[in-house]
Amino acid sequence: MGSDDELPVYEGRRQQQNNADYEEIVYGDTVSFYDKIHSQLAEHELTDQQRDIIEYLIGSLDDDGLLRKPLDSISDELAIYHNIDASEQEIEETLKILQDFDPAGIGARNLQECLLTKNALLHTIIADYFEEFKKKHWKKIQAALNLSDEQVETIQKEIRKLNPKPGASMGETQGRNIQQITPDFIVDTNDDGSISFSLNNGQIPELYVSPSFTDMLATYKDNKAGMSRSEKEALIYAKEKVDRAQSFIDAIKQRRHTLYITMKAIIDWQRRFFQEGDESELRPMILKDIADKTGLDISTISRVSNVKYAQTKWGTFPLRYFFSDSYTTEDGEEMSTRRIKVALKELIDQEDKQHPMSDDLLAEKMKEQGFPIARRTVAKYREQMGVPVARLRK
Repeated sequence: MGSDDELPVYEGRRQQQNNADYEEIVYGDTVSFYDKIHSQLAEHELTDQQRDIIEYLIGSLDDDGLLRKPLDSISDELAIYHNIDASEQEIEETLKILQDFDPAGIGARNLQECLLTKNALLHTIIADYFEEFKKKHWKKIQAALNLSDEQVETIQKEIRKLNPKPGASMGETQGRNIQQITPDFIVDTNDDGSISFSLNNGQIPELYVSPSFTDMLATYKDNKAGMSRSEKEALIYAKEKVDRAQSFIDAIKQRRHTLYITMKAIIDWQRRFFQEGDESELRPMILKDIADKTGLDISTISRVSNVKYAQTKWGTFPLRYFFSDSYTTEDGEEMSTRRIKVALKELIDQEDKQHPMSDDLLAEKMKEQGFPIARRTVAKYREQMGVPVARLRK
């Protein structure tokens, strides 16, 4: 820190909540999914710490009511943003309390955990034969557990009653589908193809240093010799606070600059998509590409792309939507995996549902459309899109 006579420059600057781990959610007027779950807190005896953790866990649930965020990330976020020191073990123990809430399966971390029930036989099948269950290999399950045909039929009926998306069971007015994402960027595409964008300021107030502090500092500078020791100490303390306030304002300005150049680089790279809105026009783009273009660290690009949203002419998208790996064909041609997946999904959507295509046949059809990819690549992308094998698509 400089000498007491070195006064910082104070100027008000407009800020935005641009913390890379911040996401604003606006709920509708009806009873929200969050409120429905939150109302059950009074039914349990909880410590203040458990209540705070559960409230954060509820806010971290996906649209389907599952918790897909790693517990170590939740532990870090609680410490950083809420000053709550909670270990992964403590969070997991508290999560078990949440999983007792209605509807059944709420707070589960995956499909398997969601489907587990107190029924011993169902529990055994889901816990010990989950791969066979997903692939509908009932003959294997039946043989392994020595079940009769009647038992298998009864179990199948019970399993069909289970809901792999407990959040959806709350209906249209209570589900998280009424949530709205407030975009961080507003992207405008004009008729001539030119693109402009701005940061969404929302209702952010102007930040400035209180005039009373600046007046005190001016007094100190002009009348330093005639002040008592206690007055000097008070003013030095005020100067320290002003320095910190100025640093905070500067940090917000830097954050806005980081967001601006990141979004600009993404638009420059994916210009065709922003002009046409065609997902297949997304070029191969990885974090390193934008990091190199902006001069920022890959970790910074990763944080920004994971939690920020852009409103475009074609809809509102998370920034991670614009990233796509590349696939190089045998001829050396580089293609976007996103474009390949779009074409593959269209093929599967249009297939005869009574006679779905095998991966070999899909590979042949893809080659006819100009995407010469191998059968194993078809299988890989199909699995990444959550599309089952042909016999399970009937």
